[in-house]
Amino acid sequence: MSEQHDEIVSRKVVVGMPQGLHARPADLLAREARKWQSRIELLNAAPNHSQRVDGKSILEVLTLAAEAGTHLVVEATGPDAREAIEAIGSLFDRNFNEQDNTEGQ
Repeated sequence: MSEQHDEIVSRKVVVGMPQGLHARPADLLAREARKWQSRIELLNAAPNHSQRVDGKSILEVLTLAAEAGTHLVVEATGPDAREAIEAIGSLFDRNFNEQDNTEGQ
């Protein structure tokens, strides 16, 4: 009987920032992903642009070139997959707090 610790959890997200998934949110995403033991991957499943990248690598995240409105799938595999998906999904839900950076400028 094998233990089931490598659960695979995925969640669909949409890039909501007008500038897309640029350097600052990509950095936040990679930093959050590195907090978890699970493997974190982002998948752009657009018909002519199927791509899977390591969510813990800012450079790989940037290669997605995800513009505003891009649909991505975040996939986590490992012992803390559910928690990781919850935390990363929350970043997308809040648009990486982008509006906080533009206030007062």
